[in-house]
Amino acid sequence: MTRASLRHAGRAAGVIALAFGALLATAPSSPADDVPTDGSDVEAARTIDNIIPTSHYDTPCRKGILCQTDNAQLTYYMDSGGSNALESDDKATVRSVLSHEYGSTDLSVSYDSTPSWSGDSETDIYYSEGTVSGSDNGYTYCENAAPGMYKCDQQYVKIEPGHWSSGLVCHETGHAVGFVHGEDASPVVGMQDSRLGCMKKNVGSEGLGDNNRRNINSVY
Repeated sequence: MTRASLRHAGRAAGVIALAFGALLATAPSSPADDVPTDGSDVEAARTIDNIIPTSHYDTPCRKGILCQTDNAQLTYYMDSGGSNALESDDKATVRSVLSHEYGSTDLSVSYDSTPSWSGDSETDIYYSEGTVSGSDNGYTYCENAAPGMYKCDQQYVKIEPGHWSSGLVCHETGHAVGFVHGEDASPVVGMQDSRLGCMKKNVGSEGLGDNNRRNINSVY
C-alpha cells in the first residue's frame, strides 16, 4: 500500500472512532445505570414481613396474646350499651377505617349487628371503650383461639375515651388481623419506620400503607 493510501485509511479510521465515541457519549443509560448506589430506593421498596408468624414472633395463638384472625371473612361489632359503649363519632371512625383501609384488601369486611360470642362462627372483632393499663391508649388481644396454630376466632379491641383516631383504630385493627410492631418484624425495623404505616408504635393519622396491604393479601 502507498503512503497516500495509508494516510486515507488512517483518516477513515479516525472518523469512525470519533463517531463511535460520540455514540457512546449520547446513548441513553439503561435502567441498571440509573439504580442509586446508596441503596435508599431499594430499601424503601423492600417488603417487611410484619404479620404473624414472623421469624421474630412465632408464638402459637392462645387467649390474651396477638394472633391472626381466622379467615378472610372479617366481621366486627361495636359495643352500643353500658359503660363500654362507643359514641356515635367513634363508631363513624371505626366504620370509615374498616371500609376504606381494610375493605380495600382481600379481606371481606362486614358489620355484625347480632354478634356471636361462642361456637365456630364468632364475631371476629369486638370494639369497646374503656381504660387501658400502662401508657398505651389501645389494646388488642385474642379472646377465643381457633383451630390452626396462629388463628383466633374472636379478638377484643379496647380504646380509651377520647382516643378513637383513625390512626389508632387502624393500628389496633391491624393487631387483630395479625400485625406486630417493627421489633418483631422480619427483618427487624425501627418502631417508627414509615413502611409500617399505621402499625408504627406511635401512630398519627397513617393508614395501612402498601406494605401492610401486601401482607394481608398474601395471608388472606
